[in-house]
Amino acid sequence: MPVKLTIGCVLAAVLLLITSGARLSGQDPPQGTQPPTTKSLKVVPVTYTQPDSGPQMFKEYCASCHGVAGKGDGPAVVFLKTPPPDLRTMAQRNKGKYPAAKVESMLRFGPGSEAHGALDMPTWGPIFRSLNPDSRSHVPDLRVHNLTGFIESIQEK
Repeated sequence: MPVKLTIGCVLAAVLLLITSGARLSGQDPPQGTQPPTTKSLKVVPVTYTQPDSGPQMFKEYCASCHGVAGKGDGPAVVFLKTPPPDLRTMAQRNKGKYPAAKVESMLRFGPGSEAHGALDMPTWGPIFRSLNPDSRSHVPDLRVHNLTGFIESIQEK
């Protein structure tokens, strides 16, 4: 048993030396790793937006991860396991056709698989319903529809 502990300690020390040596020498960290961030994540409650304004909803709900232009470069990216996709190229990645049904499904039910990337994306359907608790309200559907339409409007040609 002491041998396993010693080997483990040696391996940990070697890894520590390798990673700190690269930082001390001014080299970039190994590819595929991110340097630790000193930023802090501010968690805020969901604010009410006009359900008929796709641009306003995108800015309030999506831009923190996807960026204001939808490029996947929002300020919260440093906290995600996998960077969000560039939403402007969804049609290009789908043989030139914007996948509206897929986008609506992702917004309503979440990404559901690793195909979207990491499962960091919130499931907006329940969040939108919480903004309009009346179960007969069609406002959550209007939000999804208008947000989907806005994302379609930013597609690169």
